[in-house]
Amino acid sequence: MEDEGEWIIRTEGSNLEYAFSIPGVDKTRTISNNMHEVAEVLGIEAARNVIIKEAMNVLEEQGLDVDIRHIMLVADMMTNSGVVLQVGRHGVSGEKTSTLAKAAFEITIPTIVEASVKGTKDMLRGVAENVIVGRQIPMGTGLIDVYMSIPEKEV
Repeated sequence: MEDEGEWIIRTEGSNLEYAFSIPGVDKTRTISNNMHEVAEVLGIEAARNVIIKEAMNVLEEQGLDVDIRHIMLVADMMTNSGVVLQVGRHGVSGEKTSTLAKAAFEITIPTIVEASVKGTKDMLRGVAENVIVGRQIPMGTGLIDVYMSIPEKEV
């Protein structure tokens, strides 16, 4: 397809590394929507950018207006380990150390039973687990204690 005097080739499937080896291919403007392939060929930061771009495209196509910073936060969570992780119990959520946080996301009963059998302790350091047990969340205003001392009056 021709666009403003340039030829643009769109393909089904991809082989980014091979595409870069073809003479005449502009490596600075060649892109794939396969985040795993991009991570392998160009690195995890490039994969993060693909996640952001693709998520924003899907949301915009659905007419949803989501602040890009929310999508960037999700992309950061998906890539902060150096590999692309899914958002789910086998990826980002599955890496949580808190039993209650894992149980809140998916497969509640098996997660709690497994933790019980192993004698796992939950230190209640995150948001989800503190909400579950009805405690104040240990961040923001819930992170500090305010004390006030009243001077005694002289008699």
